[in-house]
Amino acid sequence: MSGRGVERVLDMIEWFAASPEGASLSEIAAALAMPKSSALLMLQSLTERGYIHRLGSGEYQMLRLPGEISQDGRNYGALIALVSPHLSQAVQETGESGFVAVLEGQSIRYLNKVLPKREILYDRDIVPTRPAHKVASGVVLLAAGSDAEIEAYAASAALSEAEHSKLREAVASARASGFYVNAMGVVEGAAGAAAPIVGANGKAVAALNISGPQVRFVTNSDRISEVVRETAVAISEELARRGRRLSKGR
Repeated sequence: MSGRGVERVLDMIEWFAASPEGASLSEIAAALAMPKSSALLMLQSLTERGYIHRLGSGEYQMLRLPGEISQDGRNYGALIALVSPHLSQAVQETGESGFVAVLEGQSIRYLNKVLPKREILYDRDIVPTRPAHKVASGVVLLAAGSDAEIEAYAASAALSEAEHSKLREAVASARASGFYVNAMGVVEGAAGAAAPIVGANGKAVAALNISGPQVRFVTNSDRISEVVRETAVAISEELARRGRRLSKGR
């Protein structure tokens, strides 16, 4: 995209930020003094990225500004960028591997990982998804939902009675402590702790996870769990502050 093209996209975003009530294609093109064809292409791109959406009336309205966390589960770029320095600090403090995860349907998807600089460490391929009830990140994100949502998950995942009972216990523990420790991970010989990251709207948007070799992790689980909880709280507070700033700027 040319320099002028970038300027026009920014002009459109800034215009939307000052015009939250929505507008038609003709109104947008006229306000920004650009051809309708160019305005439409930009609107389509911004819609695909989740910044704006098209109303039933055909008008376009802003959903979020750049830097705000997407609520539609499609765009995680802003979340990854915001969490990364906090994740790196948690890895440095614990000496174990760090991950950021989100709940998509019944599965946990890992967005990012940071590995410690040590010879023996825990690593995982973040491409495959994991059943939510089997990993610490999944437990804390399920725990952030309602009891009805958890029961719906259990039914949809066809959990056995034993698995269902174990999930209820894990959810209760996560809700009581603000984090969850999985001493026996999906990967044999691994253990991990996770805590929910809460967005500006008060809902859990992701989970921060620290994992390591089981024997070493269990020995230091109290300290690791506290770092996980404190880091997730710090990220949540930053999201809340950012949400307030962006709301004021509209």
